[in-house]
Amino acid sequence: MSNTKLGNPAVVGLAGFGLTTLLLQFHNLGLCGLGPVLAMGIIFGGVAQLIAGLMEQKTGNNFGYAAFTSYGAFWIGLGIIWILNHFEIYPSTGTDVGVYLVVWTLITAIFWVGSLYIHTAMAFTFTTLLLGFILLDFGHFGNPALNTVAAYVLIVCALGAWYMMAATILNDLTGKSILKSGKPWLKVK
Repeated sequence: MSNTKLGNPAVVGLAGFGLTTLLLQFHNLGLCGLGPVLAMGIIFGGVAQLIAGLMEQKTGNNFGYAAFTSYGAFWIGLGIIWILNHFEIYPSTGTDVGVYLVVWTLITAIFWVGSLYIHTAMAFTFTTLLLGFILLDFGHFGNPALNTVAAYVLIVCALGAWYMMAATILNDLTGKSILKSGKPWLKVK
């Protein structure tokens, strides 16, 4: 048996999720173009999260495995939609993107329930993610002003993911819990 310490793949998954979510919201608020979002969405939000998810599977973490591979696929899929739209190959309407967001809201709701059993930081991040998706759904189906509200909620979500990343890294480096993750919101009885 080897006693080699392995890195925690969640730090890369959380970093990629947080960065791409943050960039997309900056784009949605008109602060940057789509280019950086597309590049990071495919590479860091997509591929890096997929790899992190596959590595989480090796650790036996079903939640991390499912969440990171799912949201990695979300980012790659969204990037493909943007590319197909740009080249007018299979253009997606606002309604098409709305439907894409609705199905991601549904899967996020499942992850949200799971997050309630992990710790406060995870539950907070998934609560803001679910709220952001719901606002985007309504924004794409008749109330576009809610897309701006969603952007601010999802900025908070991205920062929540980065908080968990920072806690994992800093707590490991210092050997103590300097950034707390909190207790689960729900407990199995």
